[in-house]
Amino acid sequence: MTEFWLIRHGETDWNRALRFQGQIDVPLNDIGLTQAQRLRHRLHQTLTQPSRNDRAPARVVSSDLLRARQTAEPLAELLGQPCETDVGLREQCFGVFEGLDVAQIKAEHASHWQRWLDFDADHAVPGAESTRDFHARVMDALTRLAERFAGERVVVVTHGGVLDMVWRQAHRLSLHGPRVCDIPNAGMNQVRQTPDELHILQWADTQHLHDMPPQPVYRQTQLKA
Repeated sequence: MTEFWLIRHGETDWNRALRFQGQIDVPLNDIGLTQAQRLRHRLHQTLTQPSRNDRAPARVVSSDLLRARQTAEPLAELLGQPCETDVGLREQCFGVFEGLDVAQIKAEHASHWQRWLDFDADHAVPGAESTRDFHARVMDALTRLAERFAGERVVVVTHGGVLDMVWRQAHRLSLHGPRVCDIPNAGMNQVRQTPDELHILQWADTQHLHDMPPQPVYRQTQLKA
C-alpha cells in the first residue's frame, strides 16, 4: 500500500485566462507562487504536530513541467529532499489547442472543437494525446511510484487532467464524457493505492487557501453552452 498526497500545481496566468496549457511550460503567476508557499506552511503544520507525524510524507515527486516544479520545490526544500521529476505525471497533450482559449479554438479549429466536444476517449485532435492513452500513461506512472515507494506516503505535484484520471479510476467511471469533479489549483487530495484499487481518502482540500482570491473555474460540462 502507498499513500499519495496528490496536489495540482498553483495558478498560472493561463489558468486565469482559461487557456489550454497542456504541455507548454507556463510558469506560476504571483497567486500561484503564494499558493505554493501556503502548501509549504500546510505541510510544515503536519510535520510539527506529533499526533500526525506518522502520516507525514517524506519525499516529493513532481511533473517535470515548470508550473508543477515551482509548486513542488518549496515542499521538497521543507522535507530536506531533492524534488524528483517524472514525465509520466505531465498534463495531457492537447495538440493544436495548446496556448489557445475557447474563443480562439472556435475561430481557428472549429471542426476539431466540435469533434472534441463529444469527449470521446479514443479521439485526439491533431498533435494531441487521446484520453485513453493519457489515462494509461497516468496509471502507469502511479503504479510505478506505488511499487517503488511501497508503504510510504509521497507528495505528488501534478496537473488537473492527471487528477481527473485518478478520480475516474478510483470511482470506476468511464473515460468518455466531460470532467465531473472539482480540481482546484494547489488543492490537496489524498489517495491510497493497493495492488487492486485506488481509494480516495480526501479530495479538493483547500483550507490553506481560504482567504485567497477566488479561483478561475474550468468546467467541461459548460463548454457546449
